[in-house]
Amino acid sequence: MALEHAILVSLLEQPGSGYELARRFDRSIGRFWTATHQQIYRVLRRMETDGWVAVEAVAQDARPDKKVYSVAAPGRSALGAWLREPVEPETVRHELAVKIRAAAFEDPGELIPEVERHRESHAALLARYLTGEQRDFPDPSALDAQQQLQHVVLRGGIEYERMTLAWLDDVLATLHRLHRHTD
Repeated sequence: MALEHAILVSLLEQPGSGYELARRFDRSIGRFWTATHQQIYRVLRRMETDGWVAVEAVAQDARPDKKVYSVAAPGRSALGAWLREPVEPETVRHELAVKIRAAAFEDPGELIPEVERHRESHAALLARYLTGEQRDFPDPSALDAQQQLQHVVLRGGIEYERMTLAWLDDVLATLHRLHRHTD
C-alpha cells in the first residue's frame, strides 16, 4: 500500500487540511499505517499535481488561508482500482523474535528487560486502542457502514495487541525459567 491510498481513505472519511490529516494519522490511521507530517505534506502536493485531490482555500481570521483537501474523481478511481488489486499476505520481520532465539547462546536473563520494555509499549498501545474504542464507538449497534468498517479494523488492532501481550508474557515466563536454570 502506498501512503497515497491511506490519505485517500482518510480524506474520503472526512476532508481536511494537511495539519488535520497529519493529526488523524497520529490518532487513528497510525494504528495501521505510519507517516511523518513531512511525508504527508509531500504526498499531498504530489496528489494535488496528479489531480487526485482537490484543494479549497478557506479564509481564516488573522492567519493565512487554510488549504482543505478532498478526494477528486481521479483519486477515487485510483483508490477503487487499488481496492480491487489482490493483496499478498505481509511478510513479518520481527527483530525481537530473532533476539529471543539468540538468547539460547547467551544468558537468557539478559533479554528480560528488553522484552519487558516491549510488553509495556504494547500494553500502553492496547490501553489507547480500548480508550479510543470507548470514545469513538460507544454503541456498536448504532454504527453506519463506514463506522462498522473502522471499528472492525480497530478490533483487529485490539486483538493483535492482546495476542502480542500474551506471547510476550509467555516469552518472559520462559526467559525467567531458563535464567534460573543457568544460575
